[in-house]
Amino acid sequence: MAQAVNEPGQTAAKPALGGSGLIKRAISAAVLLPLAVAAAWFGDAAFIILVVLAGLLMMWEWRRLPRLCATKGWSSNSLLWTAAGLFYVGLPCLALIWLREQPVHGRHIVFWLFCVVWATDTGAYFAGRTIGGPKLIPSISPNKTWAGLLGGMASASLIGGLVAAINPVLPAFALAGFASFVAVVSQAGDFTESGIKRSFGLKDASHLIPGHGGVLDRLDGLLFAAPFVALCDLLWGHAIWS
Repeated sequence: MAQAVNEPGQTAAKPALGGSGLIKRAISAAVLLPLAVAAAWFGDAAFIILVVLAGLLMMWEWRRLPRLCATKGWSSNSLLWTAAGLFYVGLPCLALIWLREQPVHGRHIVFWLFCVVWATDTGAYFAGRTIGGPKLIPSISPNKTWAGLLGGMASASLIGGLVAAINPVLPAFALAGFASFVAVVSQAGDFTESGIKRSFGLKDASHLIPGHGGVLDRLDGLLFAAPFVALCDLLWGHAIWS
């Protein structure tokens, strides 16, 4: 059985912020983030390939979870489990591709979304570790705190506003406020994946990304944030971007 989940917003005794875990996270981010940004910004085909590859890796991890915990009595060949994974992974992938394909604003929307989700993760991570305080939902993720959630929201709002401010096609003030809502949804994705892993008694979905665990672990917030932003775009008729 693996140890408890180590995620943004934790306050339990851990290595200092400059420890090897944080260094691994930083190195992985330095390699992967430019790749994701470049694919989203420069090429439709490149972005679709990247999203499909990430989706396939996440489905591999999803199918792998029951196999790592056979004592729970799960059937790794369950059609229901596979169908749930296709929805859990497939909907966000389709949402990302749909957002990127939007005329005029597509690349700007996806770049903004990436920055907001990354800012949420970073803000929650550091606020949770440095401030601590009351736990948020201890039954799902015992070490996540309200400080981590609020830190993620504040960081997302700040970065979301700044990214929009330097981009002439996006409204900075409106998107700074919208980013805080996206941050809450992103954290809900984080909690959901934590709950899924906890039900299997696992720490990480895999070990594909040093310092982060698996692709599901790295993209858990985006899996909820992307469909949320796409839904808002549909409901408001692109008004949020102008």
